[in-house]
Amino acid sequence: MFSGIIENRGVVREFIKLKDYRLVLDTDLNFKDIKKGSSVCCNGVCLTVTSKKRLSKKTKLSFDVSNETVSCTNFNQIKIGDTINIEKSLRVGDEISGHFVFGHIDETAVLVSLKKRGGSYELNFKIPKKLRKFIAKKGSVAINGISLTVNKIKQDYISLNIIPYTWNKTNLCKLRVGDRINLEVDMLARYVTQSR
Repeated sequence: MFSGIIENRGVVREFIKLKDYRLVLDTDLNFKDIKKGSSVCCNGVCLTVTSKKRLSKKTKLSFDVSNETVSCTNFNQIKIGDTINIEKSLRVGDEISGHFVFGHIDETAVLVSLKKRGGSYELNFKIPKKLRKFIAKKGSVAINGISLTVNKIKQDYISLNIIPYTWNKTNLCKLRVGDRINLEVDMLARYVTQSR
């Protein structure tokens, strides 16, 4: 489980098809803070560290990625050099500054517009119709693993405001109109909706 607060990023060094896929990232994570078998949220997807290597100023992490994960996330668009949002799994007693993020992607969503609003940015995404009932104004969603608040929702579109800190500390600053992001709805909203 994760909080959706991104404190680290990784750069894709390898993404190759074997029986499944292997993803290799150079990360900002401290070598001692991560171990083989650890869960790490990569662009919102919960992955297991299969190996790690100490670099001079970085930590190289490898992950196995299933064909299923690639087919239902934006991992099918990964390129060498891409920036990935990463977050270590929560420990008991950690601060929950965002919301509970499970690392299970519901769908991808398309960025349809991006506008600068003062120092912040307004991002609008077209979301799949089947997820609309789980998303509410001022509710939470995870976009590429980032815990964000929905400012507006209209039909199949959601609008999010990104403050400068989040813009600069995540890979949202790399997004272009037409790009796909990984979307996870708030699990509490899912439970409430299904209990009716």
